[in-house]
Amino acid sequence: MADEKLSTGPETAKNKEAPAPVAADPARSEAPAPEHQPEQAGPAEPGDVVISADQIDALMADKRRAARAEVEKAETPPEQEAGAPAPERPAAEKAEPEKPRRGRPPKSEKAEHTGPESEKAPKKAGPRKGRPSKADKAAPGEAQPSKRDKLSRSGGKAPEAPAPPEQAPQEPAVPPRPVEEGKLVYLKLSELHPFHTFRPHPFKVRDDAKMQETVESIKLNGVMVPGLARPEKDGNGYEIVAGHRRCRGSELAGLEEMPFIVRDMTDHEAVEAMKDSNKQRDQTLPSELAALLDLEVEDIKHQGGRLKGVAEGDVGKRSVEIVGEAHGMNYKKVMRYLRLNHLVPELINKVDDKKMGFMPAVELSYIKPKNQRLIAVSIDGEQASPSLAQAKQLRELDKEGKLNGDVIDGILSEKKKEDRGVIISMAELEKYFGTEVTPAKMKEQIMTLLDEWKEKQPPELAKAPKKMEKDK
Repeated sequence: MADEKLSTGPETAKNKEAPAPVAADPARSEAPAPEHQPEQAGPAEPGDVVISADQIDALMADKRRAARAEVEKAETPPEQEAGAPAPERPAAEKAEPEKPRRGRPPKSEKAEHTGPESEKAPKKAGPRKGRPSKADKAAPGEAQPSKRDKLSRSGGKAPEAPAPPEQAPQEPAVPPRPVEEGKLVYLKLSELHPFHTFRPHPFKVRDDAKMQETVESIKLNGVMVPGLARPEKDGNGYEIVAGHRRCRGSELAGLEEMPFIVRDMTDHEAVEAMKDSNKQRDQTLPSELAALLDLEVEDIKHQGGRLKGVAEGDVGKRSVEIVGEAHGMNYKKVMRYLRLNHLVPELINKVDDKKMGFMPAVELSYIKPKNQRLIAVSIDGEQASPSLAQAKQLRELDKEGKLNGDVIDGILSEKKKEDRGVIISMAELEKYFGTEVTPAKMKEQIMTLLDEWKEKQPPELAKAPKKMEKDK
């Protein structure tokens, strides 16, 4: 009570009306300072925000979890989301409506139709089918012509049977324009379709800097080299065999037509022409080569009956060998490239951009697509692509059903063992130095020999990097 009476002055009344402001300066705050304060480059000014490395790692982990959640959501079918029970059907829908009875109506329905309307109306005499009635025959006084008389009147020929109604002949599907073999024609861009024989077009058409150069050239000079196309089998337009980039450049340049040479070709001839037209490309991406090899293998399989001396069961293997011989590859290398076609776009793009190695990508191609997308998310978050050993480990865990986002993060966060040194065993060195020379003497002699070798090299090769000079 005494304390309450003492706190009834005007100052305390002001304190009740307005709360005390929070001290902005941490030095004046009565709260105890934390034991471990983060180091700062300078004195913290009032209002500065200090974020520790742990907080940054936590933010990156949250970002990866959000990306993985999007992958999980995309892979989960809508009926299984959030464990929602299936909606119950209303009672009216559960009871199936009675199906109408086929055949004769039941007796109950017959009994209902007993009114005057249901009384049978007298049948009306209609035209008699088959032989003509006696009333239709000639009158008794008139003579009926015989068959001989009918034949004599018709010149000895039997009357012709009435011809069935003529059906309009179906016109064969033709291309919208006549095919002029070997002649230059201008085709509308709306009539052109990308290459799609057996497989989609294996080479990518990108709207990059080179495409912009093509667009500017077309605007200035037009399309100087015509494309190659063949009529669609259904007669609806044309299939582009060569000239996809020029077609895209013409579209971006605002043109409606492009010059083409239209030629009738078989599927095999179209594949060969498409492949030959892309031989002069500056650089073929791994994904493009993988798609091209797959297309060539499929083309050869469609000619399986024509492969001489090849059993029907060996057509697949032999086709891979034939394609490998054409590209200077052995059977195993072709099969590895074909595996790249099983990667999800998020991973195959990393192979094209040289952000992931070829052999690790081959191992990851055996993993389920859902887990491949999770691996792509972890690669972006950890800023590290898997090594071959890590890729094999991920593949094994996926086969056992133990792979998830956290496991992938744990594997990719491990530091890679990079062997930057050159290891020469003692057995190899003893061939040149014997068993009595110490390792220090061996190193000294090796460095002396390397210096002598370096002096004999051309001047442009004799310059050692600055870092190597400092290490000496």
